[in-house]
Amino acid sequence: MNGSGANNHIPHIIHIFPSFGRGGVPIKICTAINHFANAAKHSIISTNDDYGSQSILDDDLDVTVLKLEGINDGSLFSRLKKYRHFLKNSHADLLITYNWGSVEWALANSFGPIMRHIHVESGFGPDEATATLMHRNLFRRFAIRNIDFLSIPSHTLKTIAQTKWKVAADKIKYIPNGVDIEKYSTCKTISNIEGFNKQDDETIIGTIAPLRPEKNLSRLINAFDQAILQKPTLKMRLMIIGEGVERPKLEALSVKLNLSDKIIFTGYVATPEKIIGLFDIFAISSDTEQMPNALNEAMAASLPIVGLSVGDVKHMVSAENKKYIVSAGDDSALIEAITTLSNDKEQQKMIGAANLNHVKKLYDRKDMYLKYAELWGI
Repeated sequence: MNGSGANNHIPHIIHIFPSFGRGGVPIKICTAINHFANAAKHSIISTNDDYGSQSILDDDLDVTVLKLEGINDGSLFSRLKKYRHFLKNSHADLLITYNWGSVEWALANSFGPIMRHIHVESGFGPDEATATLMHRNLFRRFAIRNIDFLSIPSHTLKTIAQTKWKVAADKIKYIPNGVDIEKYSTCKTISNIEGFNKQDDETIIGTIAPLRPEKNLSRLINAFDQAILQKPTLKMRLMIIGEGVERPKLEALSVKLNLSDKIIFTGYVATPEKIIGLFDIFAISSDTEQMPNALNEAMAASLPIVGLSVGDVKHMVSAENKKYIVSAGDDSALIEAITTLSNDKEQQKMIGAANLNHVKKLYDRKDMYLKYAELWGI
C-alpha cells in the first residue's frame, strides 16, 4: 500500500456488484477494503439491491452503500444515460465493475471513459457452466474495450479473456485469490452445531458453498450415497455449510436416499474457520468454478480435497492432491475418489500437510492485497 500519494489525495473508488450479498467476491472485496482502511473512499452499488455483505465492513471506514432509486429502469439506452450521469457527477477516480451483472455500467463508461476503469471477472453462473454464451462474449467484448485493466483470478479466465473477449494480454492482471492462512491454520475448532458430535472413528466429508444450482450439491449427495453403498463398513457423514435456494431440494434428496442421519445442513456460518476443523476431507462438486475461495480455506486448514476438475481447481491443489481431482462430469470417478480417500487416514494427513505448504507458497492473502493496492492506486 503506497498511501494516498504525494498530494495527499484519497482516491474515491466506485464498486458495481451484480449482488453484494454473502458470496465469495463481495466477501473478498470487503476484507480488502477493511485491510486498506482509510487509504481510499468507497461507494458500493448492488444492481440487485442485495447488500448482505455490508455487515462485514468495519464501521469506521469511509464507505457509502448507494441505493439509487429507478436507475435500473427503462430501456438500455435510458439506463446507460443514467449510469453516465451518475458517474460524471460522482467525481470518483476509479470504477470497478464485477462480473456479467455489471457490464452495462462498464459499457456506460466505455464511450469516452469518464474515469479509470477496472473490470473484474471471477466466474460464471449456471447458464455459462459448460461454455460462455456467444451474445455475452460479444457484449463483454464491446463493453470492456476501453478498460484500463481486466482483473481475473484464474488461468482459465485468462484464456477466455484473450480468445473470447479479445482483451489484450497487457491489460490482463492475474491476481489469484488469497487466504488468511493464519486464521484457518491456527483457529481452534468450536462445534456448536446442535445435535452434532464427531466420533473418533468417523470421517467427515464437508463442503462450504452457497446453495445455488451451479454448485451442484445434489451430485455430492448422490456420490456420498454411492460411496456408503460401496463401502458400508466406512463410518462417514457429510456436512454442508451454506445457505441458499437449493436447500429444500437438497434436504428432500437426503430424505429420499435415507441419509437424514448422515447429512448435516448447518446453514450459513459467519465464522467457517471455527467449523472447518471438523472436516477430514473437503469436497467440491460444482459444475463451474474458477478459483474458489473455499478451496484455499480448506487447504489452509490442512485438508485434502476431493472434487471435479473445473476452472483452476486441479491447478490450485498440491501435486500430492491432484489424483483426487477427477474429470468434470465423471461422477463414477468422484465416487471412487471419495471412497478411496475416506478409507485412508494416512493419505488424508499427508495430503493435508502438502496442501498447507502449497497454499502458503502461492495463495497468501498478503500477496493479493499488494497486487490490489497497485491496481487500485492506493
